Amino acid sequence: MAQENLESTNQTKTLPVGLSIWPPTQRTREAVVRRLVETLTAPSSVLSKSFGVVPTSDAESAAQAIEEEALAAVSTDGSTESVEEGIKTLQLYSKEVSERLLNFAKSRVSKEGDAPPSKGEESAESKDEEDSGSVVNSESTSA
Repeated sequence: MAQENLESTNQTKTLPVGLSIWPPTQRTREAVVRRLVETLTAPSSVLSKSFGVVPTSDAESAAQAIEEEALAAVSTDGSTESVEEGIKTLQLYSKEVSERLLNFAKSRVSKEGDAPPSKGEESAESKDEEDSGSVVNSESTSA
């Protein structure tokens, strides 16, 4: 009996009928596109802080293309036969999406010819604004 359990755990696990990890459902693919749009358009995202905010219309078309290209890059013959294969394919898909997203952000900066100000430049600008504001405040209070 213990021998049978050991043998069954060593075999490749198969998914129950109706449950699959790969390919992603249309709903999952749409969620990926929505998340990409959020990442590209949110000023607070790490990507936007590094490469600038993308206008929503550009972000939507880019996100759709990124997702479709990533899916095509890792496409299999339809479905995977085991959980492990499905997980590996899903990880590869995720990696493809991330790489394509980063490449898109970098290409926008190089096309525009200038990157958003670095943190050092931003803090220097803020300091200049603070200094000029303090001069105005001190002049108005001494008058």
